[in-house]
Amino acid sequence: MLINVCTVFIFSTVLLQWEPQLNRPMSPHITIYKWSVPMMMSITHRGTGVGLSGAISAFAVAALVLPDNYPYYLDLIHSLSVGPFLIGLAKFGIAFPVSYHTYNGIRHLCWDIGKGFKIPEVYRTGYTVIGLSIVTSIALTFL
Repeated sequence: MLINVCTVFIFSTVLLQWEPQLNRPMSPHITIYKWSVPMMMSITHRGTGVGLSGAISAFAVAALVLPDNYPYYLDLIHSLSVGPFLIGLAKFGIAFPVSYHTYNGIRHLCWDIGKGFKIPEVYRTGYTVIGLSIVTSIALTFL
């Protein structure tokens, strides 16, 4: 393992020294891509997955580490006297990533069985996921 790491390090160091002498153009990276709905939905799906797992992990660690129990912290939040608008905004902020990631996960499961790969279907199911996520999040916000 150590030999492989050393070999990669030496090879990359030598390559970086030769690169300016080769006069190759710099790769344009993401600047050449035309942003599309499926591309943005893929990025958002990954982001919501990372965010949700991070939030769940943080709440789990907090539940284990903090000294008091759940009703104490719930009363603490109620004592802050934030308005109904901010509470609704927080509820929507929690509901949207959950519903989006769930609906888009179902979409990915359909792809796993080989359904919905044609471009019009990809866009149609993408807009359906976005619409369902917004409707579900608004409904959950008003509960």
